Amino acid sequence: MGLSVAIVAFNEEADLGRTLESIRWADEIVVVDSGSTDRTREIARGYGARVIEEPWRGHVRQKNYAIELCSQPWVLSLDADEEVSPGLAEEIRGAMADPKARDGYWMPRKNLFLGRWMRFGGFYPDPKLRLFRRGQGFVAGFDPHDRVELKLALGNSRPRAGRFKNPLVHYAYPTLFYYLERMNRYSSLGAQAAVAEGHRGFKISDILFRPVATFVYNYFFRLGFLDGREGLLLHLYHSVYAWNKYAKAWELTRHGGQGKMESATRGNAPS
Repeated sequence: MGLSVAIVAFNEEADLGRTLESIRWADEIVVVDSGSTDRTREIARGYGARVIEEPWRGHVRQKNYAIELCSQPWVLSLDADEEVSPGLAEEIRGAMADPKARDGYWMPRKNLFLGRWMRFGGFYPDPKLRLFRRGQGFVAGFDPHDRVELKLALGNSRPRAGRFKNPLVHYAYPTLFYYLERMNRYSSLGAQAAVAEGHRGFKISDILFRPVATFVYNYFFRLGFLDGREGLLLHLYHSVYAWNKYAKAWELTRHGGQGKMESATRGNAPS
């Protein structure tokens, strides 16, 4: 049973080689590039990947397009800054060889912030459904918070999904500059989604209380303080993200209609 790996990419030369090295045993690697100006395509081809250049469609549509290009019986959907751990690779190969394999599999994800694994504060185990039989999985959600779901099988009330023990490693935010730049884009996307869902007006609960509640809940109740200085910075900045999201949503609607907001929408989603 062969495996296709589907990856969307834009200027990922710093991370893509590590990702591809971890899955070079796969039968097919599909990289959909949305106009990189660095060595992303060169690196992908160096690992034998099939590279398709496609203008950015948004996180959900771009990832579904990459999945549609896969030809093997099994598909693994990865972000360009994720790495399949050796233990997870063994579990994936074992599942594909199992005649009683499920239609899809969840896996824990280790998120790294400034090089440190975030074990607490809701950032682990951060389960992701990423491996599935071709034709059974698709990307849903809204930008930038996409997710893989399984189609319901006839006669079943819920998809047949199993779970792996070994982690997918996410090199999410190697520097504060990178984190802040990405959160600025994501808060703009989140604001647009909030407006589309009917969010209107300037609400003190969203602008003031929600960011504070987010920090207190994740840092204290979910033990984020156990991740040291990196944990403190991550949860402080995450609360600022919530503040920015709703402030931008108000900005979009402050004149009674949906305004315009300049936002870059390329890149992989934090989930």
